[in-house]
Amino acid sequence: MADVTNELLYEVLKSIRNDVTRIDHKTDEIKAELQAMRGHMIALPTDLHNIYVTLDRHETRLDRIERRLELSSPALP
Repeated sequence: MADVTNELLYEVLKSIRNDVTRIDHKTDEIKAELQAMRGHMIALPTDLHNIYVTLDRHETRLDRIERRLELSSPALP
């Protein structure tokens, strides 16, 4: 069996430290991506609300135009 020396232990520990550093960088990247996704998910309801407000405004304007041009059909009972 090979003798375990301080130099051998030092090399193994350096390798482990490099691996942990790489994992730390990857974790930071994943965290940044998750934060970006969270931001998009938070913005989505606001965007949908804005779309509904715009559609409602267009519907109101279209109803007004139809009334002015007398294009709307009478309401059924």
